[in-house]
Amino acid sequence: MENCKKASSLRWGILRRALISSRSSTNSDEHSKTSVKSISRKANQGFGLIPFHLVDDGQLKLEGLTYSSLQKAKEACVCYTLPNQSVTKLFLFQRVDNSANLDDFRICNTYDIDNTGLVCSWPSEEVLAYYCLSQLDIFRSKKVIELGSGYGLAGLLIAAVTEALEVVISDGNPQVVDYIQRNINANSSVFGTTKVKSMMLHWNQEELLDVTNSFDIIVASDCTFFKEFHRGLVQSVKCLLKKEGPSEAIFLGPKRGNSLADFLTEVEKSGLQFTVDEIYDPEIWSRHESFVNNDATWPNYEKDHCYPLLVKITH
Repeated sequence: MENCKKASSLRWGILRRALISSRSSTNSDEHSKTSVKSISRKANQGFGLIPFHLVDDGQLKLEGLTYSSLQKAKEACVCYTLPNQSVTKLFLFQRVDNSANLDDFRICNTYDIDNTGLVCSWPSEEVLAYYCLSQLDIFRSKKVIELGSGYGLAGLLIAAVTEALEVVISDGNPQVVDYIQRNINANSSVFGTTKVKSMMLHWNQEELLDVTNSFDIIVASDCTFFKEFHRGLVQSVKCLLKKEGPSEAIFLGPKRGNSLADFLTEVEKSGLQFTVDEIYDPEIWSRHESFVNNDATWPNYEKDHCYPLLVKITH
């Protein structure tokens, strides 16, 4: 019960800050209302590994994409240009800054989830996507699921460029899953023969009968912050991974105090094996070192809370 109270308090804190910012933004002048929408991202551009830009109405029409009529004022469409040979473009609809509301909090309490997938695009998701781009062969002809995916950048990238057999992009928040499905629809032309679908998946579900032992690879980013979800997340990983043949879960996330260590303790208790790597990609490490040395593009960068470690989990 105490953990649930802590989780609720953390969720309320996130939402409260967003609501306060939203009220403050209503006092801005008319020019700011008509200016380019700001994307909900932490640390501005994060690691800057995948170029992106806001899509204007003209490009949106050219791409055959549209905003939801009910959500247009609250969302933006972002085009990510992948640094691969084909220069693949992915279009993601997502919330704009300061658009949180009380319905978000109500849904969080109803489903016992957090709303971090709506708050912003987290830097670890970009790092996960970039890392997957350098590991194309491990996904080829495999069944893959992304957990706690937020807007789904990594899962969409895997679906677009790795020739995976199937990619499931999941989250426990129904609002986030709606965005995931819209983003799947927006990018369906680049998936080739890969089957791609969204899924509502709560880590504390007792049974995952439809997908038990179904996946060769699980990917996830920054999913270990809320400690009360650790046990459910570990059990989900254990349940989802195939038992026959090689399979693994790839997690990327910062230490965040002792939250990652506590998660790995749960992994060990479950009988699963894991490895942790700090230096797993030269470009990501180079960006990290630059931020540590006070690169002005990421003020107040702090390794413990910002730099994602690579965790691999196997049976």
